[in-house]
Amino acid sequence: MDIDPKETQSNMDADISTIETDDESTTDDDLAIEDILADDPADDELDADESGEIQEADADAVLEDEDSQTLTDEELELAALDAEIAAQLDAEEEETVPQSEWYFIHSYSGMENKVKKNLEHRAESMGMTDRILQVVVPTETEIEIRNGVRKEIEKRVFPGYVLINMILDEDSWYVVRNTPGVTGFVGMEKNQPTPLLPEEVERIMQRLQEDEPRIKVSFELGEHVRIMSGPFAEFSGIVEEIYADKGKAKVMVSFFNRETPVEVDFLQLERDA
Repeated sequence: MDIDPKETQSNMDADISTIETDDESTTDDDLAIEDILADDPADDELDADESGEIQEADADAVLEDEDSQTLTDEELELAALDAEIAAQLDAEEEETVPQSEWYFIHSYSGMENKVKKNLEHRAESMGMTDRILQVVVPTETEIEIRNGVRKEIEKRVFPGYVLINMILDEDSWYVVRNTPGVTGFVGMEKNQPTPLLPEEVERIMQRLQEDEPRIKVSFELGEHVRIMSGPFAEFSGIVEEIYADKGKAKVMVSFFNRETPVEVDFLQLERDA
């Protein structure tokens, strides 16, 4: 069979045209489908739903944060209220707990130390150490100068009295009152001992804690004395001033028929017989 070249060429041109037409049709269809998919209202609704859910979740989170903050504030208020109530309860408890106070008791003169030992022994033997807390005989060191001799002695500050720190009730009162050597409490009012004021106790304790001994002045103003040592030894004179804190005295002596003031130590003086 013979093939006509012209016919063959014509057929090839027709196939190519058909293919191009199909490609253009496919391209147009694809574009239409993409447009339909892009404008699908269902997808828009889906996106809107998802956005709404996110917003609701964010709102719920904010509300939870606010609730959490509210709870925190309430907890702080409750904690502050609890602390205030606890402080009030502690204050009331302190008011109800009996407090110890200091009292003066009378004793026979010269028996102060004996009374102290008796009180401490009875408090221990009768189980009262939680109410009879401390017994003190106030004393201080004193320097006494006699005939030119310096001597340190322990002197009772309040002869015939003893200090006691105690929680006063019927039992502790009975134990103290019936201790041998005790004659009674000082300052009874309505059958109740009167405690010392805090400032009185502080003043007494400060005096007892002083390190410097006190010098006992055995001379008086206007008294005739004789100087025993120093540049004016064997001179006699009259005491014009006394400096107890220095342990010295100013004595007026007759020197070349003239009255001359001389400051001398107590140790250098003695009474002129």
